[in-house]
Amino acid sequence: MPDHQGRGRSGDGRRKPPPGGRGRPNAPRGGGRGRRDQNRRRDEPGTKRHDRIEDHPERRGALHVEGGAENLPKWLRDEIARVTRKDRLTPTFNLLNTAADAFADGRYRFARDKLVEAKELSPRATAIRELLGLSAYRAGLWQEALRELRTFRRLAGDTTHMAVEMDALRALGKPDEVHKTWHELQRLGSSPAGIKEARVVYGAFLLDQGDPRAAWSITEPKRITKDPFEEDLRQWYVAARAAVELGDTKTARKLMDAIEGEDAAFAGLDQLGSAINSREAN
Repeated sequence: MPDHQGRGRSGDGRRKPPPGGRGRPNAPRGGGRGRRDQNRRRDEPGTKRHDRIEDHPERRGALHVEGGAENLPKWLRDEIARVTRKDRLTPTFNLLNTAADAFADGRYRFARDKLVEAKELSPRATAIRELLGLSAYRAGLWQEALRELRTFRRLAGDTTHMAVEMDALRALGKPDEVHKTWHELQRLGSSPAGIKEARVVYGAFLLDQGDPRAAWSITEPKRITKDPFEEDLRQWYVAARAAVELGDTKTARKLMDAIEGEDAAFAGLDQLGSAINSREAN
């Protein structure tokens, strides 16, 4: 079964985050990456990392707020008001606010239950569908997650979570659908972050399928950047695993060192190092 983050049954280098890690839409929280002093500077307004956190479709607007529904961001309240009956607005806002707090705290089943109620009141609200899909995904409800995220994509025209769709399909044991969704993403396009996350999932899937050459072709980094994002590190990790299986331990070690330089606690580094050492010894 997938790991704590729902992905990576074959291991795609995901750190097990504190509750409310990756995939919490509109609820920014920091993630430790080593180099903590640099991260504090990167998180300041106007920096690349801060701008990325604020602009990322999964983090914009900060759904995780204190207090009642009136504290939901205006863009979100306006969006929901356009598709919800007036007499249902207040309970819908309250349910969404409660669910967003629960999601950020790692109580995914509780968040999912509240969002099911909210969906009944406002079935065309894309934010509710999005957070419901991600809550179901984090709770291991793969079929429900897939259904809700596909509905979100259809309603919003947003391909942000196609990597999560692919991983749910992988968990459901539907390899043909994983391939199909990957090719559909290539046709539709996505944000740079969305494409990288899809490469991580698809590359790990190809390794599961015993095709390291294809996995390498998907995840091979064009260059090792000096200021990588989390999804870059995950892509490098899957690429390093593919390189090991192809016998290119020099490249695998270079990628491992680059990851470790950014995050010495990155999940899977010990296993990757052991795999490289074992390959070199043979």
